[in-house]
Amino acid sequence: MNPAYATVDHVFTVPLDHAAPDGPTLQVFAREVADPSRAHEDLPWLLFLQGGPGGKSPRPSGTSPGWLAHAVKTHRVLLLDQRGTGRSTPLTARAAARFPDPARLAAHLAHFRADAIVADAELIRRALCGDRPWETLGQSYGGFLTLTYLSRAPEGLAACHVAGGLPGLTATADEVYARTFPRVRDRVREFYARYPDDAGRLRRVADLLAAQDVRLPDGDRLTVRRLRTLGLVLGMGDGFERLHALLDEAMDGDAALTDTFLYQVMALTGFIDNPLYAVLQETLYGQGAGPTGWAAARTHSALPEFAEDADPLLLTGEMIYPWMFEEIRGLRPFEEAAARLAERTDWPPLYDPARLAANTVPLAAVVYHDDMYVDAGLSLDTARTIGAARVWVTNEWEHDGLAASGDRVLARLMDLATGRA
Repeated sequence: MNPAYATVDHVFTVPLDHAAPDGPTLQVFAREVADPSRAHEDLPWLLFLQGGPGGKSPRPSGTSPGWLAHAVKTHRVLLLDQRGTGRSTPLTARAAARFPDPARLAAHLAHFRADAIVADAELIRRALCGDRPWETLGQSYGGFLTLTYLSRAPEGLAACHVAGGLPGLTATADEVYARTFPRVRDRVREFYARYPDDAGRLRRVADLLAAQDVRLPDGDRLTVRRLRTLGLVLGMGDGFERLHALLDEAMDGDAALTDTFLYQVMALTGFIDNPLYAVLQETLYGQGAGPTGWAAARTHSALPEFAEDADPLLLTGEMIYPWMFEEIRGLRPFEEAAARLAERTDWPPLYDPARLAANTVPLAAVVYHDDMYVDAGLSLDTARTIGAARVWVTNEWEHDGLAASGDRVLARLMDLATGRA
């Protein structure tokens, strides 16, 4: 039986700092994927830009997302592990611990934002395609990368597809979190309305954690504030059911938490596979407008309804707090460097509004009306300012609609980009 996909692995050497090409280098990994029956054809390329930050590309398998099967009908797909992720010189906790001091680690991390990833992509495009432009598919943060790409190197792009990832071009971290926290609050209330008993379960777990020193399998203490970060899953299509299943098996009687619960909480909240998600989260909004300064923590502290003793207990979402770098084993080597990044004031801009307004590259984007992570209002404001942009707004899916919809979201985006829809 033929395999589902024909794959070729590529490794590219790129500068750590593209402004200093003779300096230190990184290895960037990407996997080429094609339909086996068309592997030898001269197909157009589609670069997949994974969400995150800090997320590696998916690995093709029998359970690959439906969008990939749809894409290889017409394209040769490149699954890029963005610098620092997967097999691209991974910047793990162990790697971070090898840096001689926090200042050097912070300086290193500053080269892992969208501008550097786009420069990597252009180097790779030239190696694989020469002068021929390619198409992109950006999931979530991949949409942020797409707008940086259109701002810096639109000549490399033939068409762009974005799923749940149009950022506010000038939105500060404070504005983003001012919009995000109310949506998280509403999502938690919806969860409790669907599963009323879970409000009491969560409160009992929180009270137990406040009274006892409970340890996760890796030795970290499970605190109430770390428990609350489980709310991150509520923005996905199956998030309510995943959290309910977790809480349903949380308690071993009234005085202890089950090993199953503790293991799953460790995996869900430990950033073991993607520490850069936490380290770089607020740098996405740094564009020379002053330090981000732990904006999520600052916004959180001003909202009494998110207090730990509030009833019902509200979970939190896609927010990163300084305490995480003290309490979470996989983030501790980044603690002082992350603090330095939070205070940095000279971030270069990631988007060029004038160039985006004059854009002629077809851009098709889906905006999820109820997206818990990326504000639909900011996304639509941005879409109105970009030339050649076509936008589809839907509440049929949550933030993971690209993967959850089978091939439907990508098929619609491709039709939008070509003017068929």
